[in-house]
Amino acid sequence: MSIHPAFELVRDESIAEINSQAQLFRHKKTGAEVLSLINDDENKVFGVTLKTPPDDSTGIAHILEHSVLCGSRKYPVKKPFVELLKGSMHTFLNAMTFPDKTAYPVASANLKDFYNLVDVYLDAVFFPLLTEDTFAQEGWHYELESPDAPLVYKGVVFNEMKGVFSSPDSVMHDQTQRALYPDTIYGLSSGGDPKDIPALTYEQFKRFHTKFYHPSNARVVFSGDDAPEKRLEILDEVFSQFDAAPVDADIALQPRWNAPRQVSGTYAGTVDAEKRRDGMVSVNWMIDPPTGREETLSHGLLSYLLAGNSAAPLRKKLTESGIGESMLGGGISTWLRQPMAGFGLKGIDPADAEKVEKLVLDTLAELAETGFSEEQREAALNTFEFHLREQNTGGQPRGMSYMFSALSSWLHGGDPLEPLTFERALAALKEKAAQGHFEREIRRLFLDNTHRITSKIEADPELGAREKKVEEDKLAAVRAGMDDGAIEATIAQTEKLKALQEAVDKPEDLAKIPTLTLGDLDRSIRTLPTDESDLFGARLMHHDLPTLGILYLDLGFDLKVLEPGLLPYLPLFGRALLQTGTSKEDFVSLTQRIGRTTGGIAQHRSLATRLDNDETAAWFFLSGKSVPAKFGDMLDIIGDVLLDARLDNKERIRQMALEEKAGFEARMIPAGNSIVDTRLKAGLTEASWAAEQLGGVSYLNFLRDLVKRIDSDWVGVEATLRRIRDLLFNRKGMVVNLTADASLFADARPALASFIKGLPQREAQTHDWGFAAEPKSEGLVIPAQVNYVGKGANLKALGYEASAASAVVLRFLNTTYLWDKVRVQGGAYGGSSRFDLSSGNFSFLSYRDPNLLKTLDVYDGAAKALRAGIGETDLTRSIIGVIGDADRPEFVDAKGYSAMWRILTGTTDAIRQQRRDEILGASQKDFSDLADALDVLAEKGHVVVLGGETAIKAANDQRPGLMEVSKVM
Repeated sequence: MSIHPAFELVRDESIAEINSQAQLFRHKKTGAEVLSLINDDENKVFGVTLKTPPDDSTGIAHILEHSVLCGSRKYPVKKPFVELLKGSMHTFLNAMTFPDKTAYPVASANLKDFYNLVDVYLDAVFFPLLTEDTFAQEGWHYELESPDAPLVYKGVVFNEMKGVFSSPDSVMHDQTQRALYPDTIYGLSSGGDPKDIPALTYEQFKRFHTKFYHPSNARVVFSGDDAPEKRLEILDEVFSQFDAAPVDADIALQPRWNAPRQVSGTYAGTVDAEKRRDGMVSVNWMIDPPTGREETLSHGLLSYLLAGNSAAPLRKKLTESGIGESMLGGGISTWLRQPMAGFGLKGIDPADAEKVEKLVLDTLAELAETGFSEEQREAALNTFEFHLREQNTGGQPRGMSYMFSALSSWLHGGDPLEPLTFERALAALKEKAAQGHFEREIRRLFLDNTHRITSKIEADPELGAREKKVEEDKLAAVRAGMDDGAIEATIAQTEKLKALQEAVDKPEDLAKIPTLTLGDLDRSIRTLPTDESDLFGARLMHHDLPTLGILYLDLGFDLKVLEPGLLPYLPLFGRALLQTGTSKEDFVSLTQRIGRTTGGIAQHRSLATRLDNDETAAWFFLSGKSVPAKFGDMLDIIGDVLLDARLDNKERIRQMALEEKAGFEARMIPAGNSIVDTRLKAGLTEASWAAEQLGGVSYLNFLRDLVKRIDSDWVGVEATLRRIRDLLFNRKGMVVNLTADASLFADARPALASFIKGLPQREAQTHDWGFAAEPKSEGLVIPAQVNYVGKGANLKALGYEASAASAVVLRFLNTTYLWDKVRVQGGAYGGSSRFDLSSGNFSFLSYRDPNLLKTLDVYDGAAKALRAGIGETDLTRSIIGVIGDADRPEFVDAKGYSAMWRILTGTTDAIRQQRRDEILGASQKDFSDLADALDVLAEKGHVVVLGGETAIKAANDQRPGLMEVSKVM
């Protein structure tokens, strides 16, 4: 390849581990650094990252991250980011603020779309409009609607961070990090503390961008199969418009302490007077920056050895201590310049904090002395090596993983290529592992490290009210200081901002946003190979796909063989299979055996309404992956856990129940919109009812009761778990799904057949779960400063005959009306609608929302917005976005699973093609049809709100009988 004259080639190396040619460039004029990874990945990635160290906790970098995507020099529209969300085939499109950097990554498998994304993002980052109104909207502003109305704070980031600080886990993390790095930027809240955000001025905001958003401070990554010469050409078009402007953005090192410290605090939450379990405590260390790939990999391996699974010795010691309900932390986090490590417990009596500290330190000292067994080391090394070689990054494009790996060193002046390798470092660690390396590291990193802090928080039932009062008093003082002119000016500014938010972009400006055309889209669906056959009564599916020498196996069991009362036990039952041991080995030995032999074995459930008969597809899956030489060993393990798991292991099952409960409670606020969505739909269809039993508020209530019943009626609990096993594991009606190329499958089939033949076989009776549609409006009270507001109904039951074109309507609804009304004007972090074509379930949802009734009014106005019509450009973009979602690349294991799940839910290729045709043919009629259905939903739909008691009570006072109120936390 020819090198663009504006760039200097600094390094050019082949990195076998990621099958890439890595070229590191320096832009001659500005000094911008570019890492160009050339490989055969169709999922192309671009990202520009800037060092953005803040001076305070006003959230300046976070607010700027939001704001640069709200219009730029080349694309002067209110929300080019949303236009891309609406009409791009992106596989990733977002931005992230970290304590020391801000990253803007995009990805797409479509080349034209990829270049469009890169163009818009480069203009947004380096040439944003950054108006004062954008700052007010995304950051914070005073809102005053009339002279006698209360003065309030509004702003997307302001309310987002109120939601963050409503989570006890977030409060704990924030307190710990601030205390561990008090003299550096890591001692600040990079996202923004709601108490500090209103101190930020527009002038400071603008200066921050001018200082840090410059090519001289940029690190750019490209990865994929696009032309490497084109990458440099695109970048120089932007960078050449700047002169060099070196930025002092280095992250200072925190001076070390010579003695440990302690810190304590509170969070807004309830206290159980009978048995206090509202505390959290963790022991945390600051660690020196790693000196190379070997040390970084060593940190990860040591963390896994100590706490990476339920059988790891430190995790096991903590969870079996009885002091708390669930482990907190889990090892060394390497995303700060000086890494942070921590181990602790949540769900403790605050009075037991010192016991936790002692247990952590004593266990580490014991491990440093006695060491890890050969089995432990082998399992950890095999697990790490398997995942390093598999390169399965789940839902994230591989190129993004490469980008952030490189940045971990590159950002602080280190080598960006070394973090992309692992062969030499892994080989060295294998040699050192048996020679006491990890035991020495425990002593060096933890026991001899005096830069340690023990962090504790506990619930304070009055804290939320006090914080609300402080904010109200602060606003009242500002209001009292306003004369008539200031009041009129604030009202005028409020009205101006609302008018700007409601204004429509000029068609000629919207037309500047680059987009694909319908002609760029494939008219046909992508199909996957599936061969079906019978294997001793089981339904065998094989997908002949290239898997890099790995076999992916899914075993499925029909949940309809269970009575409805057994369903809530399934998450715990699934964990018990893999985490209680067998009659031949305890769960520690079993876990190590899984780690030594396989790439992992996991369990989960899947639920959906079938397309062909409206019945429920409900399945329990056990999935595993291995190399061919270990496939038989993996089957042996699966056979052991299916038929011989220690369901009589009372202590272990009690601990898992406590962990399940603590984990659910920790997710309640961060995942509030999902909790609301699950609860909304529980009364609509059988599949949704079952999902709520397995993962909603009903499940939380079940867990709270189960924790008590394990002690009061263990015989009954154990009998229930055994009954589930006896009913569920039956090769008749079982699904066996194998994803591997044809030669691997042929070699594996005899072992698979022998395994299936050894499983029980009997006639199975399926059960009617007795579901009856009973939607209910509820207000679920949690200690939070924001709300999650939902409204929904089953549109099929209301007479709506949907086509797949409804997805196009929802795309437009989410990225236009709900974005504007709920997020931009309402100040919530997000608002969306969801519709399941199979079941007919529809829901409106908001996320970290300062409003409640106003948001419900927005939902009820959606039909009118849809009837207003849609322009041809918006229609085309919405169609493209929906097709992009349908064509999103999957890793090979996910492809095999998706092919199987389509069969189990009656989703034939003919139906998929029909849906694609309906999407491509979407028209205004589809908008008016859904508008008619939403009119009925506005009248007959039900409401579920997860939020603060004051907000829910006020809503019920204004609209009596709106919700039945109950406290969930």
